[in-house]
Amino acid sequence: MSTNDQNNETPKAQIREGTNLKDFCDNLGVRARDLIEALNKQGIKVGVNHDITKDIASLITKISGVAIEITSIEDEVSQLATADPEELVPRSPVVTIMGHVDHGKTTLLDAIRESNIVNKEFGGITQHIGAYRVDYKGNSITFIDTPGHEAFTRLRARGANATDIVILVVAADDGVMPQTKEAINHAKAAGVPILVAVNKIDTTGADPDKAKQQLSKEGLLVEDWGGDVVSVDVSAKEKTNLDALLEMIGLISEMLELKGNPNVPAQGVVLEARLDAQKGPMATVIIQQGTLYQGDAFISGTRFGKARALFDEHGKPLKQAGLSMPVEVMGFSDVPQAGDLFQAVLDLETAKHIVSYRLLKIKEDAPQQRNEHLTLDQLFKAIEGGDTKELSLIIKGDVHGSVDTLNDILPNLSTEQVTVKILHSATGNVTEQDIVLASASNAIILGYNIKPLQNILDLAKSEHVEIRTYTVIYQLMDDIKKAMHGLLDPVLKETYLGRAQIKRVFLIPRAGEVAGCLVMDGKITRKSNVRLLRGEEVIHEGRISSLKHLKNNVTEVKKDHECGIGLDRFKGIQEGDIIEAYIIEKVAPAEL
Repeated sequence: MSTNDQNNETPKAQIREGTNLKDFCDNLGVRARDLIEALNKQGIKVGVNHDITKDIASLITKISGVAIEITSIEDEVSQLATADPEELVPRSPVVTIMGHVDHGKTTLLDAIRESNIVNKEFGGITQHIGAYRVDYKGNSITFIDTPGHEAFTRLRARGANATDIVILVVAADDGVMPQTKEAINHAKAAGVPILVAVNKIDTTGADPDKAKQQLSKEGLLVEDWGGDVVSVDVSAKEKTNLDALLEMIGLISEMLELKGNPNVPAQGVVLEARLDAQKGPMATVIIQQGTLYQGDAFISGTRFGKARALFDEHGKPLKQAGLSMPVEVMGFSDVPQAGDLFQAVLDLETAKHIVSYRLLKIKEDAPQQRNEHLTLDQLFKAIEGGDTKELSLIIKGDVHGSVDTLNDILPNLSTEQVTVKILHSATGNVTEQDIVLASASNAIILGYNIKPLQNILDLAKSEHVEIRTYTVIYQLMDDIKKAMHGLLDPVLKETYLGRAQIKRVFLIPRAGEVAGCLVMDGKITRKSNVRLLRGEEVIHEGRISSLKHLKNNVTEVKKDHECGIGLDRFKGIQEGDIIEAYIIEKVAPAEL
């Protein structure tokens, strides 16, 4: 806090957000009781622990004659790591390896690590902290050892951009596979340069050119084929061309002109975190700006702490960690979340103050939190406001033909106001990875001839991701067109009610097959629609013909109760089948 009373100007006081009346008065040298009494006379009921808001600050100015300026805590935090252009220096690249399962991601990581790290100090034993450094020709490269593109995108979904370069691993004997396509789409959505590593060139049947041709169909045209995407043919097993791969990483890094300021308080991102039985909450952090020193106070999301100890990937204690370095930090108040931003601050009291204010704001803003993800209805409202928008879509369908058709026709619906962009498309049901990508990229998921599972629908709801399913392509196209022109009609919304498992099958004279069931979740109602599931396959969709509890006809049966269910116009139920109940409602698009 500072005051200024020069040249008969109005005295001024500068305070942080979250400063209470007691601290304000102590610093200004006035009695808190007098100021509280004056505010009470103005109709403002406050106490010594009450935070000074803009309204209260305005009244204090009238009462005391001291002009109060409230500074933003978040602005203060962001300015800590502001880089002075004159102090910027080159920094090491941060690289993530992605690709299809069994194409050699882990083998490639291990091969690079073994040739650069293992058999050095600490007996060659490495401590897994989610990232590690490799030295190559006097320069360092940081590799993020993630379990796949899901973790990569989860970080991005939380606003964290931890990666400079993505290495896409494609097996020369297998070519482009479903997860290869997903990895490409995730990397493109993040806007990160892609370096292709065509692996397993030593295997029988290896055909690197075929793999590169398949990549061209996914929009990745490598330099060998006249494109601008760098590719290297490697064998992780035989350690062939690993030097060439590292060389290419260095060249791409030079082109990106990666720089940072080592002279500001450290700023970075949490890669992963855990609770250690002996050391307490620990987190792996990639330092993106500045230098982190042992003993530094810090904040990370709604956690704070003091760096009691720093460790590298070998478990070796460090005194400091610089630009692009992965470091395990001990001293958090609680386990942070992956993707949380990490920022060193002046002292522990400052850290506590900032986190306390953040927690207070979260509590205050909770009732007002709204879905910020784009829906088709919100798209029109944005266009009406004069904004040019991009409609990002994820397409999932039952067969390749349907998916390919949608890939061809949907981008052609683009207008001057809206560009239709397909982030990812594949056959099969909607997956958790689809939800993660949609959440990170503000995309809408369109399903054709598929039925998302209930756990996926629940996840989509929690992530505020819109899923729309269709059985007729022209209806799907019509909805997109109407959204782009603001003509969306009320749509049919499915609401899940519950599910029951068939324990026994009874043959009742005149009634036919009756399923003896136990309601596992929610409830089953007499008027609900139902679908019969055998594994993940939908065997039948229809209505209930009868619903009984004991010998009585009932309108509904709730969880953990037994019942008898007759299905209208269907025979062939089996023990173990699942009966899922739902209702269909007409609702306005904004209600989805």
